[in-house]
Amino acid sequence: MKSMTGYGRAQEQIGGRDILVEIKSVNSRYLEQIVRIGRNYTYLEEELKALVKSRTARGKMEIAVSITLVEGKKADIRVNDEIVRGYLDAMREYNERADAEMEQHPAEQARFSNYILTDDSEGTMGTVADPAYGTMSWRTIVQLPDVFRVEKPQEDEEAVRQAVLAVADKALTAFVSMREAEGERLHEDVLSRLELLEQYVTGVEREAPKLTEKYRERLYTRISELLGTTTIDEQRILTEAAIFSEKTAVDEETVRLRSHIAQMRDMLDEAGSVGRKLDFLVQEMNREVNTIGSKVQDVNITSVVVEMKSEIEKIREQIQNIE
Repeated sequence: MKSMTGYGRAQEQIGGRDILVEIKSVNSRYLEQIVRIGRNYTYLEEELKALVKSRTARGKMEIAVSITLVEGKKADIRVNDEIVRGYLDAMREYNERADAEMEQHPAEQARFSNYILTDDSEGTMGTVADPAYGTMSWRTIVQLPDVFRVEKPQEDEEAVRQAVLAVADKALTAFVSMREAEGERLHEDVLSRLELLEQYVTGVEREAPKLTEKYRERLYTRISELLGTTTIDEQRILTEAAIFSEKTAVDEETVRLRSHIAQMRDMLDEAGSVGRKLDFLVQEMNREVNTIGSKVQDVNITSVVVEMKSEIEKIREQIQNIE
């Protein structure tokens, strides 16, 4: 038996890459998988999902993968000449238009002076100057979009795939181990509650037969008080008691309840995913207890019914965590 909550982590350096895989899950009616991985490695998503699915059946899973290059070929970084010249062309054209505007409208000079391209080389790595383009500081250039072209070395996708899946398998093993350990605790807790529930059923079976005799005595006393005589039709009393006994009989319910308890014990020892079947059994057990409570209006049995419903609810809460 496995719990649906768990966490597993593995980290290794393989082929010059630091690979970290974390897997965690919470309760869910079905198997849901979310893979969080870098955009360059999205081709691994389906294989990661298939790997996790091979060893899990239910739960909302999150698989997080981090891949960091720690050694290997350096990236090729170059200045994008065409982009730089494009910026210079644009600024030259603007300067020309600004000069023309200022010649026609001298009063506008202050407004344009804030935007005219000038040589701001103080504290910079130098300037780019060309008679045809004007002058622009490196401080300005490096802040412009797409000035640098970065070409990363081509990765061996098959090597990356094998490395990531190897680390993911180790994380999955740790994840499943945690689920199994938690599942064992749930197993023991549910078994202890089933044993207690069985004791309550025994109490109901012991008290239920006494109800008919109590009813017969109350009926006899009440009729005697109403008629003011002890001469009473015994056959009529027995008939009424028999009708009452039929209405309040809970033998079928307790038998089915014991059967459900036995089935649940067997399911708890089954391999694989049993959470849904256990959930169905809990509903049936609750139905039988509710029927007992509605049939029997006795203080002693009613208190036992309340305790049984409490234990069944606790079992239900635990089963929600079982895969």
